[in-house]
Amino acid sequence: MGHHTFDAGKAAKLEDAAARYRSVSREELLWGLDLTGTETVVDLGSGTGFYTDDVAPHAGRVYAVDIQDAMHGHYREKGVPANVDLVTSGIEDLPFDDGELDAAVSTMTYHEFATDDALAEIGRVLASGGPLVVADWSADGTGEDGPPLAERFTADDAATALEAAGFEIELQATRPETLLVVATRR
Repeated sequence: MGHHTFDAGKAAKLEDAAARYRSVSREELLWGLDLTGTETVVDLGSGTGFYTDDVAPHAGRVYAVDIQDAMHGHYREKGVPANVDLVTSGIEDLPFDDGELDAAVSTMTYHEFATDDALAEIGRVLASGGPLVVADWSADGTGEDGPPLAERFTADDAATALEAAGFEIELQATRPETLLVVATRR
């Protein structure tokens, strides 16, 4: 299951606000993150920065992490907020110190990195009590949009994996095509 990487050649599709907000809204992300404006947040699989741009005004610093430098190129073209740093890295080997980050978000990318090693790494860099918001395509969906169903996870799958990695589940929801899991680092 999983581990499909989005084609950077189709990056313009990631800027379709109507389609993106149908999958997960900025309000859901900000509610789950519960930011005060001073936190250091990591956007895991940031792509073109669509959702990073929603988080940035509410955080002190945001690290936009993507494995594809080409995605950062698209983000640079549209303009990167001053408090956002672009980081080219896989999720399994994040270049941050233990507990350095206050919060983490993954929008429509969990299926690309969902391994025990990646989840342990997120747990390593996230401070105790820090929120992790995961919104992704659900295996309970139809598969008409997003990755094939075989590459997706259910909300139960994601919650179980996150609990095993040291997170406490605060909210778990399944919608027609997507899932939302809000967890905190123990």
